[in-house]
Amino acid sequence: MIPRHAEKTLMELSKGYPAIAITGPRQSGKTTLAKHVFGNLPYVSLENPDLREMSQIDPRGFLEKYRKGAVFDEAQRSPELFSYLQEILDENEQPGRFVLTGSQQFGLFSGISQSLAGRVGLVHLLPFTYPELVSQNQTKFDLNDLDITLFSGLYPPVHDRNLDPGVWYGNYIQTYIERDVRQMINIRDLSTFQRFIRLCAGRIGQLVNLSGLAEDCGINHNTAKAWISILEASYIVFLLQPHHANFNKRMIKTPKLYFYDSGLAAWLLSIHNPDQLNIHSLRGSLFESFIISEFLKAIYNMGLHPNYYFWRDRSGNEIDLLEDLGVHLKPIEIKSGKTINQSYFKGLKKWMTISGDTGTEPTLIYGGDTSYKQHEFRIVSWTDADICGVG
Repeated sequence: MIPRHAEKTLMELSKGYPAIAITGPRQSGKTTLAKHVFGNLPYVSLENPDLREMSQIDPRGFLEKYRKGAVFDEAQRSPELFSYLQEILDENEQPGRFVLTGSQQFGLFSGISQSLAGRVGLVHLLPFTYPELVSQNQTKFDLNDLDITLFSGLYPPVHDRNLDPGVWYGNYIQTYIERDVRQMINIRDLSTFQRFIRLCAGRIGQLVNLSGLAEDCGINHNTAKAWISILEASYIVFLLQPHHANFNKRMIKTPKLYFYDSGLAAWLLSIHNPDQLNIHSLRGSLFESFIISEFLKAIYNMGLHPNYYFWRDRSGNEIDLLEDLGVHLKPIEIKSGKTINQSYFKGLKKWMTISGDTGTEPTLIYGGDTSYKQHEFRIVSWTDADICGVG
């Protein structure tokens, strides 16, 4: 098993909470990590139809077998358990007794918020971080090559089992749509939903335009809004919100659309090999999505809530990523080129000018190999192991 940065967080949470929840997309390594960290607890998969039926018919009797604790995998499949689990936790608040995993935010979060609020420590486990994977050198892919990294993505099965990314991501999307999407919403024509996901990939790094998505997909605005929520809940896409500091009243207030994994997005864009990616019009957007998702993974692995935004005004001035440090805001520009161009600093310079004492440590993350300081700017290679801790 490739060590995960979230392991330390899980160990700490298990000392203070009677239950731990690990949520994230399918195949992100939740089960493997839960079994590794909590190997002393019995493992129960609620994907198993027999066990699931038992838990639904007689939840009290089912839980009686596991009063000393257990790992309940895909716990959202048996929402009946949550209320009865609350009774057990209230009777004995011994920390680290139960571990709940789930690949759908809707089901798992609903059960936690209704019955287990305040009793559960939560960790979002996304696919590998870049440092997790390269530090172990256990993959056939050359992860020092940016295009290969973007194309292969960072889902564990691709690297653990050295699978063909194109084949694996195709199967992943098909399984996701036929299993998870059917569980969450009633869709008659699954091909329409798959077309919707592909249209989202074509808008990666852009402001969300629900009306445009709906029109291109042949659905209505409300359906497009609901389907975006489904993709968010199952950790396929995330929406980066604009920052609302009043440096300029003519700000953009619409979120931007990104994918948690560049390999999945590349497959949806019908990119079949890294050479195609090298000349693709959305290469820069895929790189931007890759870097921002690395920041999200790092903060989630620590059990914290994201404090990242973007900024854009109606004059075209923009910062790709803002890190809210409380008193200060750190602007980060993301460029896929290997050669530093002075135009890369335009947004950073503008931001530092209008933000006054609020702006700090302007940073450029780029597709080159060297990290260094240039005047007041930090220039950071995408391969920097501490990329999400710059500054």
